[in-house]
Amino acid sequence: MKNITTLLFDLDGTLINTNELIVESFLHTLNHYFPGQYEREDVYPFMGPPLIDTFEAIDKERTMEMVAHYRAFNHEKHDSLVTEFQGVYETIRTLHENGFKMAIVSTKIRETIMKGLKLTHLDPFFDVIVGLDDVEHAKPHPEPVEKALAALGSSADEAIMIGDNYHDIEGGQNAGVKTAGVAWSLKGSDFLNTYNPDYILQSMADLLDILQVGATQK
Repeated sequence: MKNITTLLFDLDGTLINTNELIVESFLHTLNHYFPGQYEREDVYPFMGPPLIDTFEAIDKERTMEMVAHYRAFNHEKHDSLVTEFQGVYETIRTLHENGFKMAIVSTKIRETIMKGLKLTHLDPFFDVIVGLDDVEHAKPHPEPVEKALAALGSSADEAIMIGDNYHDIEGGQNAGVKTAGVAWSLKGSDFLNTYNPDYILQSMADLLDILQVGATQK
């Protein structure tokens, strides 16, 4: 096996804590269209897949209207509800300084990805971003991962896909890369373990140990 040179990251719930933003955005939208029918726990399964898929399954006639309603609220509340996960910035900066190739592979649209990266000051570390509007098929289809690998000039056997949901693990496996789930996932590490990732990260800094990277780079 080649040494790992390439790291592909999901964004929401992996690099940045958008959990509260996403839950509130779903509840705001669903309570507008279906008052009193959805509680907080009811929307957890909707976190991960593309919005269109989720809302189409709920109400095919009003899918795009609901997506627009969700995105308007999500964008308005973004900066006040998104927070950083502890140790993520320091770890990503160290990986960047050590020459690892890195990309974002997300089911969000590019505009919203950039908003989150800039808010958490992670944007200088990612030259390659693959969002929902860059692909025909979202994760767990291999296309987004394969597209990121191609843009970085990397092969599957030198890459890891890191994420907080089964779409990330299955998408990575379908593209032939190693996979890592994050224990701070809202779904929990026990859930992620059922998809057999190669690694479960207890903190983002665990990547430095897996990749045998020193914590500081002079």
